[in-house]
Order: sequence, then C-alpha cells, then structure tokens
Amino acid sequence: MTCALAVGTLALAVGAAQAATPPADLVLVNGKVFTADGRGSVQQAIAVRGERFVAVGSNGAVRKHIGPQSRVIDLHGRFVSPGLADAHFHNEGGGDGVDLSKVRSMSELLSAVKTVADAAPESAIIVSNADWHEAQLSEQRLPTAADLDQASADRPVVLVRGGHSYILNSAALRKWNLSKETQAPAGGAIPRDKAGALTGELIDAAKAFVTLPPPAPVTRADVLATQKALNAYGVTAVRVPGFYKGDPLKAYSLLKAADAAGELSLRYVFYLPGFGLRSAAEVGPFLERWGVKPDEGGDWLRIGGVKLGVDGGFEGGNMSSPYAEPYGNGGTFFGIQTLAPESYKAVVMELNRLGWRPTTHAVGDAGLDVVLDAYTAADHDRPIAGKRWSIEHAFIVRPDQVDRLKRLDVAVSVQDHLYLAAPVLEKYWGRERAEQVTPLKLLAEADLLLAGGTDAPVIPYNPFWELYHFLTRDTISGGVFGPRQGLASRKALLELVTINYARMIGEQGSKGSIEPGKLADFAVLTDDFLTAPPARIRDMKALATYVGGKEVYRSPDF
Repeated sequence: MTCALAVGTLALAVGAAQAATPPADLVLVNGKVFTADGRGSVQQAIAVRGERFVAVGSNGAVRKHIGPQSRVIDLHGRFVSPGLADAHFHNEGGGDGVDLSKVRSMSELLSAVKTVADAAPESAIIVSNADWHEAQLSEQRLPTAADLDQASADRPVVLVRGGHSYILNSAALRKWNLSKETQAPAGGAIPRDKAGALTGELIDAAKAFVTLPPPAPVTRADVLATQKALNAYGVTAVRVPGFYKGDPLKAYSLLKAADAAGELSLRYVFYLPGFGLRSAAEVGPFLERWGVKPDEGGDWLRIGGVKLGVDGGFEGGNMSSPYAEPYGNGGTFFGIQTLAPESYKAVVMELNRLGWRPTTHAVGDAGLDVVLDAYTAADHDRPIAGKRWSIEHAFIVRPDQVDRLKRLDVAVSVQDHLYLAAPVLEKYWGRERAEQVTPLKLLAEADLLLAGGTDAPVIPYNPFWELYHFLTRDTISGGVFGPRQGLASRKALLELVTINYARMIGEQGSKGSIEPGKLADFAVLTDDFLTAPPARIRDMKALATYVGGKEVYRSPDF
C-alpha cells in the first residue's frame, strides 16, 4: 500500500512538472536535423521557446512541447542545419562604381567601362567596384593600361581589384605622375612589362599613389540589405576582419545602432582594422580612438580583436620560393612584405600585453613564418594558448608550420579563393603550388581549429560554393586542383561553418549547434546536404532562416 502511494505520488509529481513546463513557441517535426553537437547527431524535430532551443530529438519526444499557441511546421523530410556562419566577411558586394561582376570577357569589361566613361563629365574619375576577378574573364588575365585606354583615352580609369590592387589607364597614370621611373614603396609593387613600361597595376602600398573619390557613406539601409542577402543562404553570423562597407568606425557605429533598435538578423563579430599599425607606441592611441574593450558586446554584436596583415593577396603573397615566370622576374620576386617583421612583432606583443587578440592576414608560407615567429615571441611573454588567436587565409602552409600552429593553439580561418582564382594562381605560383592552396585536409588531420568563410566581396558570399569547393576541390574554370586536400566528410564540412565558427569566436556554449539551451539560429535548406550529389551543393539555398527563434527569411517555395 505504501509502495503504491509512493508510485502514485511520483507520477503526480512528474505530471505536474510537465504541466508546469511552458509549451514551445515553435516546433518543427518530420525533418532531418543535423545538430553539429559533436556526436554527428541527426534528429527529427526541434522545439524553440523565445530565443532558444528547448528540445531536440524524435518527433514523439519533441511533440510533447506543443501547446495551444505553438506554431507547428511539418518539414516533410527537409534538411535543417544550424545557422551557417562566414568567418571572413567584409560585405556582400555591389556599391559604387562600374559593376564588373557579370562581365565574362575583356571586351565586356571594356564595354562596361566605356559606357560609364562616355556619359561622365570630363573631370570625372571612372572607378569600378571590387566585385570581379580576372579569373572570371575568358582571357583569364588582368586588363592593362593599354586595354583600358580603348575604353577611355581621356578620362582617368581606376579598376579596384579585390583589396590589394588597382589597375589604371594611361590617363590615370599621368594624373598621378606615375611612370617607369616611379619606384615602388616598401610593402608595394608596380609591375612592368618586358619593355619596362608600367602595366597599369599598383599593388598594396603602391595604391597610396592614387586618391580615389570617397565612397558613398554606409547607411543603416546598407546594413539591412547585407542581412537580407545573407539570410537567404541560411547565414546567421559573420566575422568581420577589419573592414565592412567603407569607414570601419562608422560601420561599427551603425551596427551598434541597429543592434540597439533590434534590427539585426545577423550576428556580428567585429575586428578592429590594425593594418596601419607600425610600432608598439601606436597601439595604445589606436585602441583609444576606438574606445572599445576586448570581447565587448553581446549576442548580436561583439568585438573580436584586432586584424593585422603581413603580406599581399593573390598577386603578393610572400613565399619562401620565387613566383613562377614571368611573375617571378627571373627568380627575384617572392611576393610582398606589407609590414617589416620586427615592426609586426612589436605590434603583436603590445596587443598581447594589453589583453587583445590579433588575427593576421598571411597568404604565403614566408608570410606565415613571420606570423608564427611573432606569435611565438608573444607566447613566451604571455601565453596565448586558449586565447583564440588566429590566422586568416594561410594559402600555402608547410608541414613544419602545421606543427607550430598546433603547439601555439592557433586557429585558421579558411576561404574558397581557389574556387574562383585557380587559373590565375597557377600563373602566379605554378601548378604544383596552386594545387596546395588552402590545404584543408592537411590542417584538419592535425586537429587544428578551422572555420570557413568567403572573404566576400573578393569571393562571392555564397556559402555553398565554399562548401562545394572544399568537398571536391573543383574550380569554376580550371578543373580540380589538389583533390587530396578536399574534406570527404559532409558533417565535417558543415561543422566548419557552424560549431567550429562558434569555437573560433569563443561562443560554443550558446551558438553553433542545435542543442537545448542554445540560441535558436538555424536554417531549413533546399536539399539534404549530407546526401545530395556534389554538383547540387553549388545551387543550394535556404528555404527559411531563423535567428534567435525569429524567422528572418522565407522562400516562396517553403
């Protein structure tokens, strides 16, 4: 009798506890839910209350959270992923200037420039936006000054190519008094043809010879447009390394205002632009101008650290062996050091002393040596393990450098530049080296923390192009490069842009996976990422995207 009473009392207590649990606001059932929970778990259903997941599991278990006011969505077998993240994002592209994003040949490029130049005032400077790369052209080469002269002989033309170079026509070269006698500044290059004439390209520090018209100031509407574009691909978080749409401080202020107004549908981690720092003495005043502290902010907008750089991009990554000819200039061109190693080390050590974490742009293996030497010196001064220091890009990595990265506990932010630029990188560095660009498998097998991104607008912001390339090593116009460096595991690929991103920013306790208690950031995708044919991945998008439990995008097809 006593035992029966005890069992009955327990049953009543359990029932009361269940009745006291508030029902979910949103329940999704009959799906294929990849949780990224560290166990490779795939579940059927999820429940959300407020901003967070409250249940993940079987249909039966999760249906218990349905109440009279719950919104219930039958997924009919559709695939759900944690919200996707871009670990290296500047903006979605577009903006001021001649739009070259859709041109596919030199003639189309020149025609686009000519159309704008012919309609412009005589005093105008014709400037392109940066949403293009020579690999998209059938000729797979940069235009020269002579090419651009065909589009505009009288008005200065400056094509902005990515973040590292300008291409000028003859009128622009004359305007800024550039000639074959002009010497490249430290940290820059001014390429010449076989006859010694300027090609029209200015690389890295040499861009300072040119003063472009100021871009249109970034606005709150720009911020909201960025979010709308990325949410449509299931992206719910971005890490901004230094630059975001114009003046970084103004952009950060706008993001803060949008956050305060409850308008954000992307979660931002923002790194201060420390590229101009040249000494330890400059670090303190730079930080004072920004007036922020390490990790300041909340779930929507947070300060991540300071972005630095040591070498060039496609055309200037600092290598331990010379570039392929003719770019190697007879075996003498190894790329560009944008900052002297001792100056860079002094900046890194001062940031470490002040409690800040750097992340550093390093493309070539010699550039990576400079970073690792500085990080090692900083580590000897004040240990950096566990502080989430990182490196951006790491195109070319030697095995000995992988060991050093592991010892220092340094993460790597990787992107899909090779997908777009493979034929050009082959011209710069030779086929063997181009095959090694972004050696994902080498880095993953060393158990380094890797997070994926795009470097948009240098590379289009579509996360599925990135994931397709990392799986197949296929490229847009050059075929497969370095197939052994692909990642075969679909789950590991999704982890690059979900839980690994959360680990890189130190928020794996609240973001990056679909688990009870975590922020309800997730996306319903057009296809089953785990089983879809590889070619299908390139065309995937989101059917619906949720951030903090709120629907921020819905496709008409959902």
